[in-house]
Amino acid sequence: MISAAGLFSLCNGLALVAWSAMAVALFVPSLRRTTWIGTGLVVPAFLAVAYIGALAAGLAGGATGGFDSIAAVRSLFANDHALTAGWIHYLAFDLFVGTWIARTGTVAGRSPLLILPCLVLTFLVGPAGLLLALVIGSSTGTLTLEDRS
Repeated sequence: MISAAGLFSLCNGLALVAWSAMAVALFVPSLRRTTWIGTGLVVPAFLAVAYIGALAAGLAGGATGGFDSIAAVRSLFANDHALTAGWIHYLAFDLFVGTWIARTGTVAGRSPLLILPCLVLTFLVGPAGLLLALVIGSSTGTLTLEDRS
């Protein structure tokens, strides 16, 4: 079994490669479809499997706690595997949201220079990047929840 630290490093490295590829694909249209399949489906699916494994290892390793109070969450995340699962959760969802931002933004005709700051913020502080993308989409009249790619 892989250690929590090893899984953490593996998933962080994979996410960093995926985010980098997504940033490059903004400026290279021929890479977009393949990149978005990777960043929107393949890598998040791998991260989901890693998440389930880490969570199972945490629970099997005696993690206690839950999600009904801050104290329960703190107790749960005192276990390294459960904490790693929580981090992988962020990696998977932020990457999925970043792919959505990139896809909907380019399909709507937004400049990659407007999309890139949204991706950087999503990578660093998830919901702030999503908010910026929504504000840009609303203010340019290009906000859509439809996938027209």
